[in-house]
Amino acid sequence: MGGMHGFGGGRGGRGQRAMRDNPLGPGGEAEAPKVNVLKTMLRLWNYLARYKGRMILVFLMAIVSNLLALLGPLLSGRAIDAIEPGMGLVNFELVFYYARWMALFYVASAGLNYLLSFQMISISQRCARRMRKEVFDKLMVLPVGYFDMHQTGDILSRISYDIDTINTSLANDLIQICTTMVTVAGSLVMMLTISPLMSLLFIVTVPLATIFIKYHTERIHNFFKIRSAKLGVLNGFVEEMVSGLKTIKAYNREKVTIARFDVRNEEAVSAYYEADYHATFLGPSVNFINNLTLSFVSVTGAIFYLLGTLSLGSVSAFILYSRRFSGPINEAANILSEIQSAAAAADRIFTLLDEDPEKEDQTEASELVQVQGKVELQHIHFGYVPEKPVLKNVSLHAPPGSLIAIVGQTGAGKTTIINLLMRFYDPHTGTISIDGHVIEGVTRKSLRLAYAMVLQDSWLFHGTVFENIAYGSEGATREKVIEAAQASQAHNFIMQLPDGYDTVLSENGVNISQGQKQLLTIARAMLLDVRMLILDEATSNVDTRTEIRIQEAMRTLMKDKTCFVIAHRLSTIQNADLILVMENGEFAEQGTHEDLLDRNGVYAGLYLSQFG
Repeated sequence: MGGMHGFGGGRGGRGQRAMRDNPLGPGGEAEAPKVNVLKTMLRLWNYLARYKGRMILVFLMAIVSNLLALLGPLLSGRAIDAIEPGMGLVNFELVFYYARWMALFYVASAGLNYLLSFQMISISQRCARRMRKEVFDKLMVLPVGYFDMHQTGDILSRISYDIDTINTSLANDLIQICTTMVTVAGSLVMMLTISPLMSLLFIVTVPLATIFIKYHTERIHNFFKIRSAKLGVLNGFVEEMVSGLKTIKAYNREKVTIARFDVRNEEAVSAYYEADYHATFLGPSVNFINNLTLSFVSVTGAIFYLLGTLSLGSVSAFILYSRRFSGPINEAANILSEIQSAAAAADRIFTLLDEDPEKEDQTEASELVQVQGKVELQHIHFGYVPEKPVLKNVSLHAPPGSLIAIVGQTGAGKTTIINLLMRFYDPHTGTISIDGHVIEGVTRKSLRLAYAMVLQDSWLFHGTVFENIAYGSEGATREKVIEAAQASQAHNFIMQLPDGYDTVLSENGVNISQGQKQLLTIARAMLLDVRMLILDEATSNVDTRTEIRIQEAMRTLMKDKTCFVIAHRLSTIQNADLILVMENGEFAEQGTHEDLLDRNGVYAGLYLSQFG
């Protein structure tokens, strides 16, 4: 159905954009939402679980790689002990023996690290691809109301920045966590075998570092959550301003827009600074604790060596193992900061995925077939926000083949009626029926396929002119497309394009004029074989002469079709079978053009304001 993009709210009350998942409180204050990080990460693990075989291989390689690396300090200590202290005697054969094995183990460890890194990059990319597909698929089934309450830029930020953040974390942090666990456990075992007494030093320092890390990671996660939200707001603002750049320039609002951007940019930078500052502060602090531990170990080891309790090689090996033991703890602090960022991003993704999709059709819902076009609205009450009604006790009867025009001031509720006809929203009370079938009892697919739509905001995609006109009409022949284009007065300008109907339009048709885009969407609607037609200011972007020709062509094509026309140009609806005049969510007047002029009421006032 051509031109449906961006149609979801109407002008009669859609302005209440709740932004319900934006954690930015009133006045821009950040409200840090509580998120179960463990639950989020476990859910993220489900994406990796699809590659169990490869993940097991990665973990095995990580274990073997770190075990090989852990043998290095032991062999280093043995090589040192091959030197006779105080006598200058060196068993070079034994030293070189241990050195060769050290080199072999380190090379093997590095090779395994390279292979497992390559595997994790491949797995993380596959997970990101699947996640993007799930997010995009979810967007396709969400109700129109969701997009009325969320900025486009924020949604784009989730499908791009947030998923990229998760992808980076999966590729790097998971390996680091596995490496850290193996290294810490292996180093502790080796230290216990060398000197259980010296190992007692870590009884104090490790719990201290652990408590410090736990306290800071809880705070850091909230900062990363706010950071992601602020970036989404910034992206939403940029997307909105770029799409309206011509208007900004026309009204000379560049400086004002830059000032507004600076505010949001500063908020995003501040959020980034807060998150990165606390994350960066964590690593050096833990490193300080670890270096303090190393000092105690070095002093204690020297004392034990002087007492003859430990050999010089054993002291050296213990110090190396203590570095390997405390080093990963320091790295874990940095990794946890990155995981917090990934968890915040994943939470935003899962929040979107957990949104309720458009209500499913009733189990007994039937297909709408052989549509005649009889449409009835009975006592409709509706508001985008329940306490702010937009439509109040609205009723109308449209016989098959009739032309129904809806007019009124902006915000009166005209487009809202169209939203309800298409079931983008459901009324709070009252019923809407087509050919006697209440639309809640028919499938949405068959209902929407029964309409053709032309909207004021024309939407074209990147593709040829032919593909854009044939959109929604599978199997449409070139002859049919040309026939529809001729009827909509679009054929002449299409033939003047470089490749005619094979000309590729850029995104949203920016390489043709707004009026030409409108003609293409009208041709698209004409091509559909339906019995009901919706025109929402369909000719607002074409000149008066072309509009007259389009009206004549459309009048022929609309024969035997039930048509709903929303128009501000009253000259386009003078031949309507019924004109409904909306005011404050109600039908203030209804009748033909002549009848309404004779009443000298609201419609007559609108007409006189346009034609004097």
